[in-house]
Amino acid sequence: MPETATPNAASNTPYSIDQAYGLIEHDMGLVNQLIQKRLHSEVALINQLSNYIIYSGGKRLRPALVLLSAKAFNYSGSQHINLAAIIEFIHTATLLHDDVVDASQKRRGNDTANAIWGNEAAVLVGDFVYSRAFQMMVDANNMRIMDILSNATNTIAEGEVLQLLNCNDPDTTEQRYMDVIHFKTAKLFEAAGQLGAVLAGATPEQEIAMAQYGMYLGTAFQLVDDVLDYSASSDEIGKNIGDDLAEGKPTLPLIRAMTTGTKEQADIIRHAITHSGRDNIDQVMVAITATDAIAYTAKKAREEADKAIEMLTKIPDSNYRNALSSLAEFSVSRSY
Repeated sequence: MPETATPNAASNTPYSIDQAYGLIEHDMGLVNQLIQKRLHSEVALINQLSNYIIYSGGKRLRPALVLLSAKAFNYSGSQHINLAAIIEFIHTATLLHDDVVDASQKRRGNDTANAIWGNEAAVLVGDFVYSRAFQMMVDANNMRIMDILSNATNTIAEGEVLQLLNCNDPDTTEQRYMDVIHFKTAKLFEAAGQLGAVLAGATPEQEIAMAQYGMYLGTAFQLVDDVLDYSASSDEIGKNIGDDLAEGKPTLPLIRAMTTGTKEQADIIRHAITHSGRDNIDQVMVAITATDAIAYTAKKAREEADKAIEMLTKIPDSNYRNALSSLAEFSVSRSY
């Protein structure tokens, strides 16, 4: 489906994720070109490592959100390309740092950058990608955009620390965990949705709607990640089953199982969270299954996706709005 598809002639037929991306295929190509250009450094290791992670797979969901949001309000300039690349750089930098903190060895089925080049290189190149994103923010020459992006980056850092505080803590509550999701993951989705609206001159109500859409979308996306960590095959999700448990992360399926399960089930999960590792993964899986914790988490994700779709009723009807709706559907229907 070409990008020139009539933007005000929306169909009632739900879009597939490929159709949604088809609307922005040309713009996404420009984003990829800009990413390649702005990643370049005279330092060879920076080129090798940053290119490795940014081209190691993934749907470019966050930059797609910037592009679709801008187009949903009939934006006709080119600054959305720059902002989409910035969002992807911020996301990439957080991945590099996350994998070091979590001592992760696999991401999207590939070896992590820290597994190949070491922790020091991964952290430092992550810093390079972050600082490149801030250089590009200056190029935008828009204080409103700078404010949104700098606040988002700061909030993400707070989320990283909140997650660290929750690690190996079996007393983490559902609300504390949801706070981590909102700060660490959903905030960048929120910024991506809001930026497109700001860039296109949307009304304050529409801008808020797109920010809230992004927050709900990002929350749904992370909750499905939690589901997949205990229900998908390692080939599908590109990492080992139970990786979150191995890192001592009390995600929602575990929190729900401890809350509603028997004392014996709760004790098994508490021990696993406190001591990390997969030694008791089979027993943990039995407890998760017995308490319907996966179904509970999936239901929560569906609720968030529905809230995201509801926010879209506040913006003009168009193919781009349909595509944004399809992103929300994809976030809860995916198997990877």
